[in-house]
Amino acid sequence: MEWSERLNSAIDYIETHLTGDIDVNVAAKKALCSSFHFQRMFYVVIGITLGEYIRRRRLTLAATELSSGENKVIDVALKYGYESPEAFTRAFRQVHGLTPQAARAPGASLVAYPRVSFHISIKGGIDMDYKIIEKPAFDAVGKSKGFTTVIEDSFIKIPQFWDEFFQTKQAEILYRLSEAKPGHITGGKTLGICFGYHGMEDYRYAIAVENNANKAPAGFEVIHIPAGTWAVFDLTLKETGKIHKRIWEEWFPSTAYEQAVPIDIEVYFTAGPIDPDDHYQIWVPVKKKKS
Repeated sequence: MEWSERLNSAIDYIETHLTGDIDVNVAAKKALCSSFHFQRMFYVVIGITLGEYIRRRRLTLAATELSSGENKVIDVALKYGYESPEAFTRAFRQVHGLTPQAARAPGASLVAYPRVSFHISIKGGIDMDYKIIEKPAFDAVGKSKGFTTVIEDSFIKIPQFWDEFFQTKQAEILYRLSEAKPGHITGGKTLGICFGYHGMEDYRYAIAVENNANKAPAGFEVIHIPAGTWAVFDLTLKETGKIHKRIWEEWFPSTAYEQAVPIDIEVYFTAGPIDPDDHYQIWVPVKKKKS
């Protein structure tokens, strides 16, 4: 079964359960991948989280029923998973810009979020250089901060986090741990680590270095990186958004791999602020896809 067919099978399951319980693990099994990989793939390709997609689809169908004027607001709210009219009204207003009661009025302007579908698209046949490597487990020590998957966090707030970090003495403390030397496992002098995912909308990002002491100075934390197989991609900082999207839209669908655990590592070869033209690597833990 092709990649697009597997994902569309998962969407079929979600669409047929919009008025009931949706088990993301069941959807992921239909896509023949892990729950995390399925949700990550969905977010990168579609641009919103799976949870937000489900919310928008339910409220689209709810609006259709309300505009027909045949069902009570409370009945529609319960049908689409809202335990109270108040919660339903808040969610409905966020999507449609008006209340469920107002949606009944003739000519009311409503927002329709259509069902998504996946298909394979060949985009110019541009090569993606990568390598598959095996690495043992190791510990990193770093300073982390919580972020969300919204675009602003990825491309504005995380760079701000780097800038702020290098204006403090914490940067000096961190590099003293590694003596600003390349790490034994990654070969990098500085690491950016995405970890600690809570669902798909919240995660932690750490500026870190390799460290085998298994302890951290005050204000820092130890982040354990498990042993495993990694797909490694070379790029420059200014290519980050484009390459990261291609990894999920093109590389994963065209290979026999999926993401193994919810961790990503950025490996930088300088100790200190990064220049946009500097080369670095993205490490993604992978495993063979289910057949």
